[in-house]
This record gives sequence, structure tokens and C-alpha cells, in this order.
Amino acid sequence: MVELTAQEALAAEQIFGERLDLAKRYVEHLATSGIERGLIGPREVPRLWSRHVLNCAVVAELIADGAKVADVGSGAGLPGLCLAIARPDLYLTLIEPLERRVTWLEEVVMDLGLNNVEIIRSRAEAAIGKVECSVVTARAVSALKTLAPLTIPLLGGEGELLAIKGRSAEDEIATAGKTLRNLGGYETSIVIAGQDVLDEPTTVVRVKVKRR
Repeated sequence: MVELTAQEALAAEQIFGERLDLAKRYVEHLATSGIERGLIGPREVPRLWSRHVLNCAVVAELIADGAKVADVGSGAGLPGLCLAIARPDLYLTLIEPLERRVTWLEEVVMDLGLNNVEIIRSRAEAAIGKVECSVVTARAVSALKTLAPLTIPLLGGEGELLAIKGRSAEDEIATAGKTLRNLGGYETSIVIAGQDVLDEPTTVVRVKVKRR
């Protein structure tokens, strides 16, 4: 069992509420089969809650009720499964190209009984037109200039991209400016999620999109 610090436990309770047990089971999957199959490095175990799960789950506060969300390059379900657990009202499509990761995601979703998740084995660009969503999420996939053409077209002309980023967020926005505008991005901002619950809140680049 991956133990939570007192601070992590308080944050997890606020974020996941009555679904906290599901979140704990997910973390156990990450700490066991997730490591065995190479989805998570063994050194990450002590930081699974703070650096990964809570860090991703707080992004839910930026998403409208009942939204359809596509998570690109889901990997170990970060942030896709965290959002699905925290917000049962959302419908998540996890897009992941690697078969071993897809198999693991399917096993976890089945074990947790998540009925608001669909998993597609595909590259992001191949999923355009096959996924219906108003929000696209991504974490640790690539720099914004490269990420935007892989994610924004999934929105079908309108919606928003929420990309979890770190200190490089401002520089990435500056570099990607023209690309974002060409893709219909009309407003790009840096928003901070989880300020009220996390010691180190999450930096998110939000790109609002509307094709004219």
C-alpha cells in the first residue's frame, strides 16, 4: 500500500471525495503492475500521490460539467484516469498508441469499474474525426509547438486544450504562438490548478479554440 502523508491525505479527500478508495486502488496499480510493465519508474513510488495523481486530478476544476474529454498520450492514465475518477460526470477518451500501455489501461479501468472511460489505441493524428470532445488534455507529451497540431484538431473546430506544463510554459507559448493561431487558438493563458489544496499547484496552458 502506498502511504499518503497527512497533507496528501487531506488534499486527496478534498479532490476525490467519496471516490477516494478508487483513487487509492489506482495508485496501487501504478505502484505494482505499472512499475512491472515500465509505465512508471520505481523511484516515483514515494511521489505517486503528490507529483502525479493529485497534480493531474486538480485539472478537473478547469473542466465544465459533463464535458467530453480526450486525453492524448495517456500512458499510465495521467491525467485521463485521474480526471475520470475525480469527476464521474466527465466522459474520457484515452488515446494511447502503445499496445502494452493500452492493455494495462484496459485492465485498470475494468478493475476500477469506470464506466465513463473509453480507450483507443491510436496515434493522436489518426484519431482526428473519430473522437468527439470539447476538451483535450495532455501531460508530458511534447513541447506546445509540437503538441498543438496533434491535439487541437481533435476538437473539431471548437473547444480547449489543457496542457499540463512546468516552468517552461511561458517560453513554450511564445514559441508556439503562430502555430496556435493557425489552428484556431484565439486565447492562450497560463492557469494554476489546485492552489487551495496543493503545496505545489499545477501549471496548465489553456488554449481556447474556435475556427472561423
